[in-house]
Amino acid sequence: MSFFDSEVVRAELTEIQELQEKVYTDVFTFSAMSDDEKSKHIDILEELLEKQRIMYTRLSLSDDSEALQMKQQILESARVMGLSSTMSMDVIFSNMQKIIVMMRNQI
Repeated sequence: MSFFDSEVVRAELTEIQELQEKVYTDVFTFSAMSDDEKSKHIDILEELLEKQRIMYTRLSLSDDSEALQMKQQILESARVMGLSSTMSMDVIFSNMQKIIVMMRNQI
């Protein structure tokens, strides 16, 4: 069975996509949001980050060729965004979590 044939994996990927859409929809209006709206937006960011971290770990543990290809695409996307090819995704996820904490502390 392929990595992406798993019902759990497909459900998680769908949820990640839905969370990403929510984040992208609201990102440009964040500064105009009330503190309560900002807090909810940050909650969504935090949930998205955790699901992405778990999915990346699953991809890393899989030997399925499609999973490995998706992992490589994630790494390439990170490089395109200017992140160093020597920086591990664990460090990137940790840094993103720190940013979320800082955002929460500012509201």
